[in-house]
Amino acid sequence: MLSHISVTTPTRTASSSLSLFSLSSLFSLSSSSSSFLRRRNLLHSSPSTSRFPVLACTRRARLSSSMDAVVKVSMTSTIESVTDGLRNQSLDSGGDGVRVKQRLEDLNWDHSFVRELPGDPRTDIIPRQVLHACYSRVSPSAEVENPQLVAWSESVAELIDLDPKEFERPDFPLFFSGASPLVGGLPYAQCYGGHQFGMWAGQLGDGRAITLGEVLNSRSERWELQLKGAGKTPYSRFADGLAVLRSSIREFLCSEAMHFLGIPTTRALSLVTTGKYVTRDIGNPKEEPGAIVCRVAQSFLRFGSYQIHAARGKEDLDIIRTLADYTIRHHFPHIENMSKSESLSFSIGEEEHSVVDLTSNKYAAWSVEVAERTASLVARWQGVGFTHGVLNTDNMSVLGLTIDYGPFGFLDAFDPSYTPNTTDLPGRRYCFANQPDIGLWNIAQFTSTLSSAQLINDKEANYAMERYGNKFMDEYQAIMTRKLGLPKYNKQLISKLLNNMAIDKVDYTRFFRLLSNVKTDQSILDDVLLTPLKAVLLDIGKERREAWTSWVKSYIEELSSSGVSDKQRKTEMDSVNPKYVLRNYLCQSAIDAAEQGDFEVVRRLLKVMERPYDEQPDMEKYARLPPAWAYRPGVCMLSCSS
Repeated sequence: MLSHISVTTPTRTASSSLSLFSLSSLFSLSSSSSSFLRRRNLLHSSPSTSRFPVLACTRRARLSSSMDAVVKVSMTSTIESVTDGLRNQSLDSGGDGVRVKQRLEDLNWDHSFVRELPGDPRTDIIPRQVLHACYSRVSPSAEVENPQLVAWSESVAELIDLDPKEFERPDFPLFFSGASPLVGGLPYAQCYGGHQFGMWAGQLGDGRAITLGEVLNSRSERWELQLKGAGKTPYSRFADGLAVLRSSIREFLCSEAMHFLGIPTTRALSLVTTGKYVTRDIGNPKEEPGAIVCRVAQSFLRFGSYQIHAARGKEDLDIIRTLADYTIRHHFPHIENMSKSESLSFSIGEEEHSVVDLTSNKYAAWSVEVAERTASLVARWQGVGFTHGVLNTDNMSVLGLTIDYGPFGFLDAFDPSYTPNTTDLPGRRYCFANQPDIGLWNIAQFTSTLSSAQLINDKEANYAMERYGNKFMDEYQAIMTRKLGLPKYNKQLISKLLNNMAIDKVDYTRFFRLLSNVKTDQSILDDVLLTPLKAVLLDIGKERREAWTSWVKSYIEELSSSGVSDKQRKTEMDSVNPKYVLRNYLCQSAIDAAEQGDFEVVRRLLKVMERPYDEQPDMEKYARLPPAWAYRPGVCMLSCSS
């Protein structure tokens, strides 16, 4: 990636040198992720996490140049190929392919989380420490007055077998604002902790999110329905448990936009206004319209769901095992079946006993899959230029989903140090460039938690982190190769491209979309060589024009070796380079209209984002470069306050 760009990062993290996106160091990972781990020093806990054991990474890993370690048994399959097969079997079994359409009253509710895990014996919502429990029973309590349905997702309704006609019901906003209970629901708020900006923050929990329960669909898939902004819980601390329309629109739209970009994410079924106002202070206190999003995911379990119990000492360590067993049983069933397969043992060093057998310990296999899913997710974020903004461990899904849309942003002008979070500005810990490092740092905290409960040993924890590094590199390189339409990965070409883009602040999304228009004709004159890219190469002088001309020539030369026609390559590139992404200024335009009572802009924007790779000629305005006002505070960058 970038050879000459480094990003200043905070010194308050577990590592004093988070510098992965001096991007050249990232690419050296492809030959040895162990040197990456030693260089990153990410396995040492900060003083604030002294209750978590320190993991040492002192072994000399012996990895091949491919992503897999040496297999010590006579087999060529990796953990991925075996688990993928088992996972597909578990998902494909059952059901006859017939889509069921149900009314709200007929949803097939199940409540495994409440039924199988320890709960809070108290039922009050007084903010407090909730001990020895994974959840507290609590009902929605937000004040509601004539709630209105702002937006909805028919594709999410299909996930839970809900008839889309149910959105037309006059009482639908009452159910999904929490004013009326859903028949069969059993609401609760989850208990979890987390590291926030690298510091252990103690108990956090669902302070304004209330899960209504789990729905089993006709394909035996489990989906949790959760209302965000539905009122106080024992985890609300000093907050009111509510959400405003501004942040709710952003969460609703981005949940769906990310899904249609092909990135794992929680989903959003509906967005309703409460008819009441909520006071928020984002520079000065003001009243804003209240709103509630119904979020949907197969699970909202986070790294912090396990961390909180490790932090509370020996008496709660058994809860980690119980919660891990629950998670594997319901969300990683292929791992339970792994004992039926041939042994999977991987060498992680030169010592005679430095072998990890993933079949002998389901928790080790699970930790590896969580690490790989996380690495794959972060690689996909980098591919589309998405910056999460708040990658605390309580915002990291164990299913590898994008979760909790607070301050987020898609890159406009390419800037590796971009952060959408004003709270993050002093050190830019969570900037775009740092996301791969932060993903690994968070995996280190997760595996440390499993180690503290004696579910995995140090070798298994270290192997999970090795797999993170290898998986990220493999995925990222594959993504960038496809984005450029290259026949194979070319480190030098891609590094030079990103360096050029950073120097000239080139729009990330539009550049890659336009790049497919470059022709593999090496006789094109220099004067017209940059014509396909002129819409994004703005205000560049002679020196920079020469730099770009040189790069395009190298690019055309590389393309010429592929034997792929320009037409075919354009089709393939346009299928992975979106034309439309949810830029912050587009969100703000929808918010401004909605706050004036016009919800059509939100709905129209949703429809555009449901087809991000299509041309959509009538929607060209949504693909334009951001206007000048898009870079003002409160649009391109937001606080965590909502």
